[in-house]
Amino acid sequence: MHTVVVGTSGVTASDVLAVARAGARVELSEEAVAALAAARGIVDALAAKPDPVYGVSTGFGALATRHISPDLRAQLQRNIVRSHAAGMGPRVEREVVRALMFLRLKTVCSGHTGVRPEVAQTMADVLNAGITPVVHEYGSLGCSGDLAPLSHCALTLMGEGDAEGPDGTVRPAGELLAEHGIAPVELREKEGLALLNGTDGMLGMLVMALADLDTLYKSADVTAALTLEALLGTDRVLAPELHAIRPHPGQAASAANMAAVLEGSGLTGHHQDDAPRVQDAYSVRCAPQVAGAGRDTIAHARLVAERELAAAVDNPVVLPGGTSRAFGTGGGRVESNGNFHGAPVAYVLDFLAVAVADLGSIAERRTDRLLDKNRSHGLPPFLADDAGVDSGLMIAQYTQAALVSELKRLAVPASADSIPSSAMQEDHVSMGWSAARKLRTAVDNLTRVIAVELYAATRAIQLREGLTPAPASRAVIDAARAAGVEGPGPDRFLAPDLAAADAFVRAGSLVAAAETVTGPLR
Repeated sequence: MHTVVVGTSGVTASDVLAVARAGARVELSEEAVAALAAARGIVDALAAKPDPVYGVSTGFGALATRHISPDLRAQLQRNIVRSHAAGMGPRVEREVVRALMFLRLKTVCSGHTGVRPEVAQTMADVLNAGITPVVHEYGSLGCSGDLAPLSHCALTLMGEGDAEGPDGTVRPAGELLAEHGIAPVELREKEGLALLNGTDGMLGMLVMALADLDTLYKSADVTAALTLEALLGTDRVLAPELHAIRPHPGQAASAANMAAVLEGSGLTGHHQDDAPRVQDAYSVRCAPQVAGAGRDTIAHARLVAERELAAAVDNPVVLPGGTSRAFGTGGGRVESNGNFHGAPVAYVLDFLAVAVADLGSIAERRTDRLLDKNRSHGLPPFLADDAGVDSGLMIAQYTQAALVSELKRLAVPASADSIPSSAMQEDHVSMGWSAARKLRTAVDNLTRVIAVELYAATRAIQLREGLTPAPASRAVIDAARAAGVEGPGPDRFLAPDLAAADAFVRAGSLVAAAETVTGPLR
């Protein structure tokens, strides 16, 4: 099994995916253990001083003005975890919780949180044991981090609350820890706060969305090419010199992908035959421009994610050097900050939701054109076998339209909202967790939208008797049919076909089939 080693300088998107989705093991580097111990030394020294230090010897949030005596500090750390584990609603997905825990461990290992090495090791042990805390849908405002979700994870480290075992059964966390030989942690100064003050949930969901969208945007290029082919459109609009004079990199990549899929097609270029057209409709002709804009949005979101993956997000943070009352000059200090605010991540999550909605919208318009006998250039109404007796794909487009309508609602930005909390101490929040949750739904639905276009376009190409599709198109059609995505014929129970198309797209099989001919798509 693959092992991810966590050091002091952050992790990569591939690390997150390996742990969250592939169950990779986690180890702490020697460098990380040393940094943890050094930072803890600074916290312990400050805790021994009479001066109040936020998060070490004070209350939290609006209660930060109270100085906490040494005999109550362990209780303080337990209490913040228990009280903040206040989520409600359905459970979030296992991969989201694993990403959340792993990314919190990433920050802990930076040496800027003051958490003891043994607490960090327990976090790794819980991940390696396949124990997944029960985290709920609602409870994060995306500022002061994803507080409630992270608190539910910290509660598991304490042996409290509920968690899912490696067998998928939800049980008391204490029982699961005991079965795997993991001792519950006894939190000390600052540790409770450090375990729950970060943007890790929204960042984990961003990283996974970016991975999924990389495949989906390639998939959309393939289905757009198939639709252009089925409509007897022209591929001249994909010429690289046309896209070079508007030099958006995403647009050029999308056009190149479509051109690669259509190479050798016997269907393209027939737009001047029986019903001449000067130009194809926007949904076909402008496909690279729309998908390309989304690709460039993804590139910006990936840059933000990479910065966050290298970040240490906590409040307060432990900094080496400087001047402090505990150490004098050059020893170390603990400083409050605002790095926990989720705005950088929240914005790009919302940007992506807009791009996803538009990609779904243009795909649905292409599908509708395939089904309309007045605009499909010779295809039967609704691609039906015997139109009138058969309805063909009429209601498949209804389903696709419903999904696109939902995508538009999900594109409304969560980050434009803010709601004050904690007695107005936390008076502006990012709503980044909410942006991440709706983006997950949007990405899920976009997969279905692309699947419907795939289903319609492959059927339409097969109905063009006497014309030979491109070799890549033929490879996609053959692979789809082998995967249970049925071709033309009389009406039948359609939901299983659509489910098979969804699974085909979701697994990356659509892109893989095209690439057997085109080579790697961009």
